Amino acid sequence: MKKLCAMMVALLALLALGSSLFAMEVAEGTITTNIVDRAPVDNVESYAASVGKLFCFTRITGAEGEAMVAHVWYRNGEEMGRIELPVRSANWRTYSSKNILPEWTGDWKVDVVDGEGNVLKSMAFVLN
Repeated sequence: MKKLCAMMVALLALLALGSSLFAMEVAEGTITTNIVDRAPVDNVESYAASVGKLFCFTRITGAEGEAMVAHVWYRNGEEMGRIELPVRSANWRTYSSKNILPEWTGDWKVDVVDGEGNVLKSMAFVLN
């Protein structure tokens, strides 16, 4: 009987934690100049605006079933692009890309948001 009570208490504690125990998160995230073999080649924090194209790479963990995330690209606080991406397992790599015009200098960031609009990770970089 004591074992059953202990198991019930443990189960209730897990239920009280809710979905935060199994929450989707960004285990890896970076801005990069290229993706090779499904992995980023570098980590951009500051780059010339003449780069032409950048990628946002993320590895998402903790998804239950099929889920969605979005990479939201911002320049100087203004949304420049939103790419919705499926997450099809509990450990999923995905990426988006953004063509960059040379005159688009400034402070940039990419927010990774879940299906409810919660920001899972924000990655900032500067284009000179």
